[in-house]
Amino acid sequence: MVKRKMILISVLVAAVLSAGVSFLPGSAQAANSYVGTATCAGCHDKEYANFSKFAKKAHSDRSIKVMAKKLTPEEVKECYACHTTGYGQPGGFESFEKTPDLAHAGCEVCHGPGSAHVDAGGTKALIKGKGRMNVKECEKCHSSERVSNFRFKPMLYGGAH
Repeated sequence: MVKRKMILISVLVAAVLSAGVSFLPGSAQAANSYVGTATCAGCHDKEYANFSKFAKKAHSDRSIKVMAKKLTPEEVKECYACHTTGYGQPGGFESFEKTPDLAHAGCEVCHGPGSAHVDAGGTKALIKGKGRMNVKECEKCHSSERVSNFRFKPMLYGGAH
């Protein structure tokens, strides 16, 4: 009887894993696509106003455009990972012409792709909120090599929000 239960459990686990556990937040996050900061502004107008006014990354595309004159096309592409939204990810920034709404480091850089969140009417479980963010994610761009003085808590609780 115990052997039979173990086989049944093993089959169920294998079925769930092979089907893809799409009901988990991480999996939902992976299936998301980027919608752009302007879409976020529709429901989060106060946050958008603060972001636009106080967050340097709201205008990070300007840095790329200024520096592009002095860099090779390959060097410019190296800037995209930190200065745009979703570069190198499915549905992320491709170019200033093709994806202008993702040309700066917008909301989805920190909060993750937002299409599932938007499609579900703003369901909080489908987007990274303050409680689900950590400094390790920020360090992809805000490393000591690139930024000399990055303060996670002030950025998380002020400025951009």
